[in-house]
Amino acid sequence: MTHPSGAQPGYRHIPLSAEEKARGEANLAPVVAQMLIARGRFRVSADTPDQVDLFQGVARRVGDTLGRPVVSYANGREIVITFAQQEAPALPSQY
Repeated sequence: MTHPSGAQPGYRHIPLSAEEKARGEANLAPVVAQMLIARGRFRVSADTPDQVDLFQGVARRVGDTLGRPVVSYANGREIVITFAQQEAPALPSQY
């Protein structure tokens, strides 16, 4: 089969519907929470804005569920979800 000049055959990205995103967050949150508790971080491939958005929603849900601050870092290829670093309390100055 020939393709017009410049056209690429294959994968065509279709964004997640709101229902798919909500189901994905609900189903992935327990898995991510388990990984955070066991290993302290969760890393997964996320190379589209939809995937990043989905896993950021999962991170928010996990933080709410565990009652701890959770952060996510994405670089265009993958996303890492981990516990936020707690700042040490400031020491009182003795001047």
